[in-house]
Amino acid sequence: MKDAFGTPQSLLVLGGTSQIALATARRLIARRTRTVWLAGRPTPALETAASELRALGADVHTVAFDALDPDSHETALGKVFSEGDVDMVLLAFGILGDQAHDEREPASAVRVAQTNYTGAVSAGLVAARALQTQGHGSLVVLSSVAGERARRSNFIYGSSKAGLDAFAQGLGDALHGTGVHVMVVRPGFVRSKMTAGLAETPLATTPEAVATAIELGLRRRSETVWVPGALRVVMSALRHVPRGVFRRLPV
Repeated sequence: MKDAFGTPQSLLVLGGTSQIALATARRLIARRTRTVWLAGRPTPALETAASELRALGADVHTVAFDALDPDSHETALGKVFSEGDVDMVLLAFGILGDQAHDEREPASAVRVAQTNYTGAVSAGLVAARALQTQGHGSLVVLSSVAGERARRSNFIYGSSKAGLDAFAQGLGDALHGTGVHVMVVRPGFVRSKMTAGLAETPLATTPEAVATAIELGLRRRSETVWVPGALRVVMSALRHVPRGVFRRLPV
């Protein structure tokens, strides 16, 4: 169960090598999270991440998980929940893709959509049902401001995040009153391995800043978290810019 400050005692990360997820895990471990499950493809990177968290004093386990294999999600997540209650599930997997390449190769675009949306729908529903069965817990979903309005420069990725965001909001409404809390996190450009080499957009942030916002959102039981917070106002304005004008903006 969460402590008096809203810190989860147990955490399941879907996307166990995500820099944002690992920054969040480190922050929560420092605040008394004791058990962490890292779910991801079995790779040296996943084991390295687990070892680093163990060095911080947490009891860390890994479990094989593939976003592109929905048929395996029940088994993978069931293994975690069979070991005991999970206070927080962080859905943090996703790929950016390469917009120019993916426009030329539809199969690559489909992989972005299947990972970021279809895989998340499957894993999100499985996790939500398990949390509901135990009667408590938080499901934190990493969305993106890219889903707020499709931009020419990354509309394939943005459209997948738009679908994920809408799904997570609807899931939160469906679970209202069940004891399960759903929080949607919308970061802007995050300086990470995934965005290395890309031109930064205004109000760029870091994995650590997103982790801080997630922890604060948990304490407040927020339903939506923007990182940085100023993006809420920026995106509210951009949503209402006429399409013809929006096409000419350097975004």
